Amino acid sequence: MNIVSAVILCTIVGAVGAIILVAAAKFMAVEEDPRIEEVSACLAGANCGGCGYAGCADYAKAVVMDGVACDKCAPGGPKAAAAIAKIMGGEASAVEKKAVVQCQGNSEHCKPSYDYTGIQSCAAAAALYGGPKTCTFACVGLGDCTKVCKFDAIHIVDGVAKVDKDKCTGCGACANICPKKVIMIDNAGPRKPVVMCSNQDKGPVAMKACTTSCIACGMCERTCKFDAIHVVDGVARVDYDKCKGCGMCAQKCPKKIILFPLKDDPYPPKPVVKPAAPAAKPAAPAAKPAAPAAKPEAKAEAKPEAPKAE
Repeated sequence: MNIVSAVILCTIVGAVGAIILVAAAKFMAVEEDPRIEEVSACLAGANCGGCGYAGCADYAKAVVMDGVACDKCAPGGPKAAAAIAKIMGGEASAVEKKAVVQCQGNSEHCKPSYDYTGIQSCAAAAALYGGPKTCTFACVGLGDCTKVCKFDAIHIVDGVAKVDKDKCTGCGACANICPKKVIMIDNAGPRKPVVMCSNQDKGPVAMKACTTSCIACGMCERTCKFDAIHVVDGVARVDYDKCKGCGMCAQKCPKKIILFPLKDDPYPPKPVVKPAAPAAKPAAPAAKPAAPAAKPEAKAEAKPEAPKAE
């Protein structure tokens, strides 16, 4: 009888507890904005962290609750941004973000300063005398960026990181881990130029370190009609809010380090020079006047015959 009473008592207590929990869940529940789930469904689901949040769910919540920009999901690209903007009642940028490595210091242009045999990590190598290359601002080339890329979009080629623009989603993971900060996330699009150098040394020192360095000559700055490029800390940098993508800075750069890396052809178009019109042939000299006709010889006058003697 005691066992039966105990079972009944436990059942009653459990039922009462369940009723209390259900009531608490009903009356104390915080309703979630349904747009969070809608925004989350628009995201790529990569959980790459490129947006600056721990995962896609946190980013979706930030978009809805905190008004964070809707174009931070790089893997989703403009399509995801447009879908989120439609849910939130705004507009999104149509420019697709891509990573760009602002360094061309391969084995041809930038020589090693010492033989590095330590941990095969850019961060470790950069901590030792600024890295194993003569240019201490250059890409170290040991592949920390390749290890964090979830899209197989960046690889080391001849000692320098190279981005596969067809695979790159612009998530920013490579840029965040680069110890030299030579990787930028380009959101200006293929029409805008990029200075493919990060060396901040003065001209002669920079040239000695790498033959493809920016020498801070200021030619690009003087050429630009839109005040969109300036030499900052010894290296040219583009102001993309002002840049019109005319390419004049790239054409005038004596080191040819201002390129269009997101175009199919990264090199700036050469100015079209129309061939000069052929010089007019000089007019033929006037014909010499014909020589005057020879005067007919005057006939000798016949002398009168002398009268014959009779």
